[in-house]
Formats: sequence, C-alpha cells, structure tokens
Amino acid sequence: MVGAAAVVAGEASVDSAVAAQVEVAQVAVGNQKQINPEAELTELVPRLREAAGRNLVSVIVYGSAAGKDFKREYSDLNVLLVANKLPLEGLKALVSVTTWWRERGHPALVIFTREELERAADVFAIELYDMKHRHRVLEGEDIFATLEIPMALHRIQLEHELRTSLLRLRQSYIADPSEDAVLNLMVQSISSFGTLFRHALIAIGQEPPLHRREVTVKLGELVGYDPKSFLEIYDLREGRSHALHVEETFRQYLFIIEQVTSWVDRKLEGA
Repeated sequence: MVGAAAVVAGEASVDSAVAAQVEVAQVAVGNQKQINPEAELTELVPRLREAAGRNLVSVIVYGSAAGKDFKREYSDLNVLLVANKLPLEGLKALVSVTTWWRERGHPALVIFTREELERAADVFAIELYDMKHRHRVLEGEDIFATLEIPMALHRIQLEHELRTSLLRLRQSYIADPSEDAVLNLMVQSISSFGTLFRHALIAIGQEPPLHRREVTVKLGELVGYDPKSFLEIYDLREGRSHALHVEETFRQYLFIIEQVTSWVDRKLEGA
C-alpha cells in the first residue's frame, strides 16, 4: 500500500502502482517531454489557415503556452479557433487538422464563431476571463481586445463549478475507493481545482499569483487551511516525488475543497 509505508522518492523499490500513476498523470496532461511548443504552433497555423480559408477570424494560443511558464513535462498547448461561421462543411474542413493535432498529444481545439464568443461571456465567464488575460494571437484578430467579462456572473459560475466539482469528487471516490483510483482522481482533478482556487482570489478582488502552487498557498492563508496535500499532489503530478500516503492526502484534499467552497459562498454572498 502507498499509505503507511510511504515510498521514499529515488529508492529502487518505488511502488509500481505509484510509478504507474505518475506515468498516467504525465500522459494525461497531453504532452511529450521533448515537445517544442513554438514549432508545434508554427506548424498548426498554416494548416488551419488552409482548412478554414476566408472563414478564419483568429487562431489564439492561451494558458501557459501564451506566457513564459510553459513546462514541457506537463503543460498543455491550448488553442482557440474563431471562425465567421461554422456550417457542417466548415467543420468537415477542419477534421483532418484537428485529428492531426490530437494525434500529436494535444487537447482538442476550442472552436467558436465570432458571434458565439462575443455572446458566451455570460456562461463561460471563468474560461473566457482566463483566455482574455493570458493569450497570444497567432493569426488574425485579437478577439479579446473588446470582450467584456461580466464579473457578477463570474462569481456565480465560480460557486457553481466548485460545488459541482466537489459533488463529482465524492461520487468518484464512492464509485472506486481503491488507492490507485483515489490517487488518479487527485492527480486528474487538481488542475481544475487549482484554476477554481485562482478564480476565488480574482472574485474577491485580489491579484492571484501566476503559479497554481502559490495560489494554493495564498488562498490557504485567507481561508485557513494547510496546503500540504495539494502541494504533494503537484509534486507527484510533476514527477518531483513518489512519496505519498494516499488516504490521508485525500482526506485533507477533500477537506480543503470543502473549506474553499464554503468560504467562497460566504464571502460572495450578496456581492
């Protein structure tokens, strides 16, 4: 068990289940260690330009690849495609490019029409806030230059996402409480919760740190939790450590999420 007899990182006797989960975590984030993000994007853009033709409005990279903190081991190349229209023929024209992109281990392209994007900020406030504040235009217009994010609706979406994600976390645990499954559950979910924690700081008017680790620590100072379990999962996810007491880490992981969800509800009530 990876529990009471926690395995020391670097020892030859690293538990095979943990090692397997580390490998799963690295694959799950959709990147190869030797990936060259700029080369990948440079190859993608002309393919999209040819496939979309005059229908193309923008090709935009967002997230860590738009800044200087892209990590080849575990960061994603997230790309937004904006088109004037998306009839069935337009979608068919993109199939070969998007298939090629996914086969290279990248997340599926996010595809909007211009009108959809402009009218979607009320329901995708969190996602579009992130895109607006961390993106780089590879081709065409900067569609985010004039896009307004309704922050009142941002707060509502934040609490909804926290509560929904918490419910799913509990359901997933009940469905399979084995150590392998619980470890994988934490590794797979921590990125989403890290994003929501950052938006909790944004919702109360604070400038969040750039990195999720620092976000977790800063929010912990405000909410009053010990961020240790989150930091341990980040270490495991990034291949920095193999030492983990699964049950105890999940106990604290779940408790922190419950605390943050309750804190956000109280903090933003009536806002």
